[in-house]
Amino acid sequence: MTTFTPDAGAEILEIVQWAVSEEQPLEIVGHGSKRAIGGAVGAGHMLDLSDLSGITLYEPEELVLSAKAGTPLVQIEAAVAARGQELAFEPLDYGPLLGQEPGRGTIGGVLAANLSGPRRLKAGAARDHILGVHAVSGRGEAFKSGGRVVKNVTGYDLSKLMANSWGTLGVATDVTFKVLPAAESETTLVVGGLLDDSAVAAMSLALGSSAEVSGAAHLPYPAVTRVAGGTLGSDPATLLRVEGFGPSVAYRVRLLKGLLAKAGPMQEIEAEASRALWREVRDCVPFAAAPHMPVWRVSMPPADGHNMVMALRMQAAVEAFYDWQGGLIWLAMAAGDPEAELVRSLVRKCGGGHATLVRATPEQRAAIPVFEPQPPALAALSARLKAEFDPKNILNPGRMASAPARTMEGA
Repeated sequence: MTTFTPDAGAEILEIVQWAVSEEQPLEIVGHGSKRAIGGAVGAGHMLDLSDLSGITLYEPEELVLSAKAGTPLVQIEAAVAARGQELAFEPLDYGPLLGQEPGRGTIGGVLAANLSGPRRLKAGAARDHILGVHAVSGRGEAFKSGGRVVKNVTGYDLSKLMANSWGTLGVATDVTFKVLPAAESETTLVVGGLLDDSAVAAMSLALGSSAEVSGAAHLPYPAVTRVAGGTLGSDPATLLRVEGFGPSVAYRVRLLKGLLAKAGPMQEIEAEASRALWREVRDCVPFAAAPHMPVWRVSMPPADGHNMVMALRMQAAVEAFYDWQGGLIWLAMAAGDPEAELVRSLVRKCGGGHATLVRATPEQRAAIPVFEPQPPALAALSARLKAEFDPKNILNPGRMASAPARTMEGA
């Protein structure tokens, strides 16, 4: 395999143009933190963007940051944190779950995978914060969309189209994101001992109140024992995060305590300890230490999730926890079989949604559609977009769907 390591957009354009002319597929990677998600890429060459790095523009007063696509996310988060700002959508780090060191993700990967975190239902995901992108299509053509503005209405909204495309439509070279002021303080209220259905009722009550909860999650046993260094104990824990100015946070936590006074024993976790706890929820740390267990990321209406999990537990050995405000249920299949048809049929039956197999063996990834199969109309639209942007299937063939037989041996 030939590995190309360009450090400028012009070089990427030349490489993709060569690949198109020679019909040589390319695997697109940043630092490889999410390489184990999706199908095996049928490509004989790799386009490594790790040298395409650096913040190119940061205007804190305008709440705008631009960076080259291979810039490590930790570098960007450190830069904005130094100015009291953040990426409000809390992009998750797949590294721990996939057996890698944390902090290897890139800002281009954030867009390609449309990452989000426990604030998603309130703040959205990466696609809701992207302002502009420079990229090279699978035709070998450079294009740009958006810019330092919140809205662009000419033709496709290409910036958002790149979100969740996993490098199959274009190679992003430079991205521009909106940043927002970070909260002055935060406190997490932990309610102990609730079963899944009672936890759903408590979280629904909390989110429907004036407490402005910015994160809600439920950790049944044994997931609860694998966060916060085990300090939450072994009883299920329901987490409610409140952020903002100090006096406001204190007032709203008292409000929640009053609302949930009869729910169960409570404790408060503050400041950095609270932030660390939510990073563990965000990054699926409860399932990181069991690599033999396939892991599903299920997105479905939060109020229906516990019914799906209950039905699944009656038919398969499964561990689960709920990133409720993130709109997610994480499932770890204890017997080692992804049980794909069972999981997806129960998701459809219990409210609808989609399930992505984010951790599995190479053999399982080859045999099972990793991403939720699309309905015929949506699949046809996706095929037309792929044909428009990458007609020769040069970019990441096989990542989101089976690679055609003509492609070369994958990495």
